[in-house]
Amino acid sequence: MIIFLDESGQFTKHDNEQYFIVSSFTVGNPRRTEKAFRSWRVSRFPRKMRKQSEIKWSSKIDSALRLKTLHHIAQLDVRIRYSYLLRKNIPVDYWRKNELQSGSLYLSVVCETLDMYLPIDDKEFRIFCDQRRLKDLKRSDFKTLLVKRLLAQMSKNSIIQIEMIDSTTNANIQIADWIAGALALYLEKKPLGEECFRILQNNLLGKGRELFSGV
Repeated sequence: MIIFLDESGQFTKHDNEQYFIVSSFTVGNPRRTEKAFRSWRVSRFPRKMRKQSEIKWSSKIDSALRLKTLHHIAQLDVRIRYSYLLRKNIPVDYWRKNELQSGSLYLSVVCETLDMYLPIDDKEFRIFCDQRRLKDLKRSDFKTLLVKRLLAQMSKNSIIQIEMIDSTTNANIQIADWIAGALALYLEKKPLGEECFRILQNNLLGKGRELFSGV
């Protein structure tokens, strides 16, 4: 199984955002989705944007093109799982001397998201996510701890690969960014949010998992 993952929102800095969302998706043929999304960008986006290495969900584009692009993503047969949290519900355990341990918190959210895929019969579990600064964790420690968590629910002979890659070089990570942005719009109850959710609804593998809701 190959999983692409990205997030929307910030744990602390925000522009009237209440939620932090991690979205992920699997797909039968990652090369096909990557090629299809790049081709869509070149053929459908304004000429001045076509040569950009990445067009993020947060880019300034009109609503019609945003929704058409989301429809295109939905038609690529992506299968989505996501988790989210209300920023105000972040447990005190993640704070030390008034400073948020954002790396440890991000690890927990990613673990919870990936847990939604387990257990599985696949012997290979490969995760690709965007590069992110982990304030209190080294990237090597992030990978080690994540592998340890996943192995607890997989067979001993399983192959687990975790890569943090530059999203400008991988269109599938960009797709995950668009999915996360659309789900954030829905959760934040902003304009177009309901329509975005309807577009992706048939691609969702169950409901999103809310974290720390009982805190």
